[in-house]
Amino acid sequence: MRAVVLEEFGTPLVLADIDKPAPGPGQVLVKVEASGVNPLDTKIRAGGAAHARRTLPAVLGLDLAGVVEEVGAGVAGLAPGDEVFGMTGGVGDLQGSLAEYAAVDALLLARKPSSLGMREAAALPLVFITAWEGLVDRARVHAGQKVLVHGGAGGIGHVAVQIARARGAEVFATASTSRLEVVRRLGATPIDYTSTTVDEYVAEHTGGEGFDIVFDTVGGAVLDASFTAVRTYTGHVVSALGWGTHSIAPLSFRGATYSGIFTLLPLLTGRGREHHGDIMREAAALADSGALTPLLAPRRFTLADVADAHAAVESGTARGKIVIDVG
Repeated sequence: MRAVVLEEFGTPLVLADIDKPAPGPGQVLVKVEASGVNPLDTKIRAGGAAHARRTLPAVLGLDLAGVVEEVGAGVAGLAPGDEVFGMTGGVGDLQGSLAEYAAVDALLLARKPSSLGMREAAALPLVFITAWEGLVDRARVHAGQKVLVHGGAGGIGHVAVQIARARGAEVFATASTSRLEVVRRLGATPIDYTSTTVDEYVAEHTGGEGFDIVFDTVGGAVLDASFTAVRTYTGHVVSALGWGTHSIAPLSFRGATYSGIFTLLPLLTGRGREHHGDIMREAAALADSGALTPLLAPRRFTLADVADAHAAVESGTARGKIVIDVG
């Protein structure tokens, strides 16, 4: 089969012919139709993501959508011809989705939502799982709460806005001036972080009380700002990028709480994979109900120009999720 291979960190990706895998026990062989590109993919390629524990040579690509071609021993609930999607590999020693076929753990998959095409479905897994783990698993978002999403027009952020709204919360989201309309169209109250201070938007939108949940998808100084924007006592800060050095004093002085998210754990450890499949079924249900729409970049890429796709992600110029057409 054709696949895009990383032979050494920091070197160009190579389009090559490699052996087609066979599904082992508990696995299904998926004919990959589309592969979502995430910033993590570009960091792995550059050798800057030690936490992903990628062994080389490797096929990258965390997210896929495709069609089940063969079912391994012990797999129930999936059959050849089923359209599926999920976050299935690309880290550790797991083959990624930048290949024509992938043998993947069936627990990680769900049936593709009927309302979405393969490209749209491939755009969702990592960002939806991250947003769901933060908002639902950790913060228990519910109706009546005020939720602030930092980076509301970004990959994780635009999905987080939609999950929080679907669960009845009132949602606010920070964005740059040029992206405020995207946030507004998603149904959140936009906040221009370039012209409004934390104290100003906390006062305007919460009467100075703070937000019930603050979801940080940016990291760095934005996580520090989250600690000062959260509600006293009952507030909860969640971050998908809680790296670096931070003072938790502002959070402690509010008596509030913090949770970190490490979405890769089930892939790296084998523990919790069934829950990722459950989350993908939640994504499918939300999409088919009309409450979830991924934002895709208009430009299309194939396996032959994955390098260009990675460059677009690294430059920050892409507006929407970049997806590789594989099938």
